[in-house]
Amino acid sequence: MRKRTVLAWLVAVICFVVLMIVTPAIPQSQEYHDFADQRTFFGIPNALNVISNFPFMIIGLIGVILCHHGNYFKLSLQGELWGWTCFYVGVAAVAVGSSYYHLKPDDARLVWDRLPMTIAFTSIVAIFIIERIDERKGMISIIPLVLIGIISIVYWRFFDDLRPYAVVQFAPCIAIPLMAILLPPMYTHSTYWLWAAGFYLLAKVLEAADKVIYEWTHHIVSGHTLKHLSAAMVPVFLTLMLAKRSVDSERKSLLKTWRVSWTKYKEDNSNVESYTISYSNVPVEEPQ
Repeated sequence: MRKRTVLAWLVAVICFVVLMIVTPAIPQSQEYHDFADQRTFFGIPNALNVISNFPFMIIGLIGVILCHHGNYFKLSLQGELWGWTCFYVGVAAVAVGSSYYHLKPDDARLVWDRLPMTIAFTSIVAIFIIERIDERKGMISIIPLVLIGIISIVYWRFFDDLRPYAVVQFAPCIAIPLMAILLPPMYTHSTYWLWAAGFYLLAKVLEAADKVIYEWTHHIVSGHTLKHLSAAMVPVFLTLMLAKRSVDSERKSLLKTWRVSWTKYKEDNSNVESYTISYSNVPVEEPQ
């Protein structure tokens, strides 16, 4: 097991080095800071993009409190407690960092927008390792993964190259849904992970369509504002999952569960069709 872990890390490092060699640097485009909605309300510049970060603060603080107050989430593993605490601290910090950035968007402030998001992303990966692979490995990976995320931000800021940050941000977007589907869970209500992933994907689409949505809504709301609200649904669904879940004695992966459900559905349909055919073949006596 230890050899496989070392091998996995070695493969990951080699893939990353190859990626850095064969791909060109990705500088931060200054057009990124040109958001559609730049209106000022109540003396707040870019007001809706600033205010729409408030839900992150609420759900982040609620999550931290529920993690530690009376163990409401029933986190039985020490690694889980630290992982989820890091996640919720990162979520709450998104409200501060993103609001600070949107007050006056530029590269220097963008650091404080991306840093807490990176902490939340990397914490989620560690949590998945704890739940789906191995508790000890997951707990040990929390600090290294968070540090990798921080280093990717520092690298971008000093070298104006987004490649490491892009890997840190988008790799979990692929890995987490795959692990949620393929690996057997420790707990029930695993589908909430997919809901969270779906809202994050929606957030990225809304972000890309910032100006288009602003035009479609006749300058009522921009895509970036909606992006914040959609992204805030990610910790909301994960909090609901933590509140509802229990230990899964069967530990079936979602893929296996779906296969069983699909097989049962086909069998039920087959039985209904057989009954219909048999019933239609019964001769009907005509009245005398």
